[in-house]
Amino acid sequence: MSEHTVKSYDDELSHLSGMIARMGGMAEAQLGSALQSLARRDDDLAHKVIDSDARIDELDHEVDSFAVRLLALRQPMAGDLRHIVAALNISGEIERIGDYAANVAKRVLVLNQLPPTSRAAGVIRLGELVQALLKDILDAYVDRDLDKAIGVWGRDEDVDSRYNAVFRDLLAQMTGDPGTITASTHLLFIAKNMERIGDHATNIAETLHFQILGTQPKGERPKGISPGAQE
Repeated sequence: MSEHTVKSYDDELSHLSGMIARMGGMAEAQLGSALQSLARRDDDLAHKVIDSDARIDELDHEVDSFAVRLLALRQPMAGDLRHIVAALNISGEIERIGDYAANVAKRVLVLNQLPPTSRAAGVIRLGELVQALLKDILDAYVDRDLDKAIGVWGRDEDVDSRYNAVFRDLLAQMTGDPGTITASTHLLFIAKNMERIGDHATNIAETLHFQILGTQPKGERPKGISPGAQE
């Protein structure tokens, strides 16, 4: 290929990575705002999270279209092929993270109609743990930092352990005080959404590992046993 063609192709791959980074930044901001809306009982912020989810969906479609065009026109091989396929996979993971953040905001709107509960603090701490996980894997993607990606992959069990503790605490709350059942149920769903975001962050870590090395991380993914409702 000519030097011009090679540079054009490299620019296209960089553009694809930039789209993923931008999409990830939006999802990270969505999660942070959803947590803030829960902590502050802020309806306006919750509505903004819900409304902004459409933009993440749009970017997901843009990534799909751009990646498919690259596959068709450039016929990439080896590392370039993994780069594009990984972008497609990671885009889907980020889109789901945005959906979960929006789901949290919807639950916050309902919770805000109920009396405040101190049990929200435990769910917020779980969310902050997941938020840190998401930030680290997005940074790892931008920097192509394999060590950081493996670190995220290994921390999924921490999220599960925290989720299990929150689940038991909320279950005990409902059992001891039936008047808290409605609020605690919504908090349980929020906690489950947070746990699922952690799973998607770990999926991104595995995909990034494949993109860089062409293999999956060695061994079984560290995973706790999570009770409660499934996705």
